[in-house]
Amino acid sequence: MIVTRFAPSPTGYLHIGGLRTALYSYLYARKNGGKFLLRIEDTDLKRNSEEATVAIKEAFDWCGLDYDGEVTYQSKRFDIYKEYVKKLLEEGKAYKDYMSKEELDELRAQQEARKERPKYDGRYRDFTGVPPEGIDPVIRIKAPLTGEILIDDGIKGEVKFRAEDILDDFIIARSDGTPTYNFTVVIDDMLMGVTHVIRGDDHLSNTPKQIVLYDALGFKPPKFFHVAMINGEDGKKLSKRHGATDVMEYKRMGYLPEALLNFLVRLGWSHGDDEIFSMEDMLKYFDPHHINKSSSTYNAQKLEWLNAHYIKTLPYDRLAKDMLEFGVDFKAMPKGEILLNSLRERSKTLLEMSESAKTIINAPSVYDEKAFGKFITEQSLEILAKFKEILTYDLSAAGYEEITTKFLEENGLKLKDLAQALRVSLTGSSVSPSIFEVLEVLGSAEIKKRIENIIKYKETK
Repeated sequence: MIVTRFAPSPTGYLHIGGLRTALYSYLYARKNGGKFLLRIEDTDLKRNSEEATVAIKEAFDWCGLDYDGEVTYQSKRFDIYKEYVKKLLEEGKAYKDYMSKEELDELRAQQEARKERPKYDGRYRDFTGVPPEGIDPVIRIKAPLTGEILIDDGIKGEVKFRAEDILDDFIIARSDGTPTYNFTVVIDDMLMGVTHVIRGDDHLSNTPKQIVLYDALGFKPPKFFHVAMINGEDGKKLSKRHGATDVMEYKRMGYLPEALLNFLVRLGWSHGDDEIFSMEDMLKYFDPHHINKSSSTYNAQKLEWLNAHYIKTLPYDRLAKDMLEFGVDFKAMPKGEILLNSLRERSKTLLEMSESAKTIINAPSVYDEKAFGKFITEQSLEILAKFKEILTYDLSAAGYEEITTKFLEENGLKLKDLAQALRVSLTGSSVSPSIFEVLEVLGSAEIKKRIENIIKYKETK
């Protein structure tokens, strides 16, 4: 059975790069009937925050990425890690290092003076004497000093590391007994039965150390897939200056989870020339072996385009529910579905849809200065005053179009003589969905009221 995992550290919000690797791991497990696990790597007790853990779970819930079983917290597994440290010590595969901080600083200064890579010199590797007093030792693994470590990466292919170039006897437990990152990752992946690890290639340098630990523990390593980073359009590593990096910030900006996941799955993976991928499509086509080796580029315009697509195509009930968070209850309006369906055709985000909806739902108290100056004239106000007199019943959009056409013909006018002034009267600006759909949503009594308001407003100017 394929078992994948996502293992973030709760030191801040969930980065969209993290969500991408989580998505890849989720898809591979679900596609193959395997398990997808969530593990919180919270051993750094000084930097961890409960708010960050909550934020990670919220992001998963919003995106609909379900995981199997309970969330695993490393901070609750210290006893397990200590047992494996003890096992490696007893088997002579790890040892206690009594080197003081002053000694370590001196060693590093000497190595830097010789322009050597700073590394531990192994002075306690085979130590059998009396330990120095007053020093709590760290625990180091006995790493191979020569030879090669080979990784058959699912994306990068075969990657070779020379042991003498990248390894020393690295620490697996600190002097206070707390385990280090690489050690806890290996123990947990081993005990949780993880078969495939999909993660960012910033972890590639950790992989040979983890291979050493798997060998020492007598377990087969998982299959690794190291995914290239996401860059901004300037070619530099994605950061806040390129766009939001917090997953939940996209929710606040009015993006749909379907759009964000569709966007992220294509940042490094493709299926022909297809751009639109539902979750069903992703599960059908995704294969981590087809992830690109090179970095991908964040494109805000592509995300906007995808979001507009999903706003246009998702069911009314779903969008109406999402819009509640933006302060608009379409289902509470007599013509709410008509309004939403009209707005969805021109909205790129739910936030934009909310702002447009509010300009129609709420009678304007102020008017766009430029639109008011251009379209609200003595002549246009006379036309509006005449027009409101024909409004006696609530009609459909087609019905309003019919009586408007007749009104224009009888008065020797064209639609442009009425439409923009009417828009400004009803919404406060010259931009709105189809004017006839706006008329249908508001109804004749409200239309007349708003025309009367702008006439009074003009009189005060």
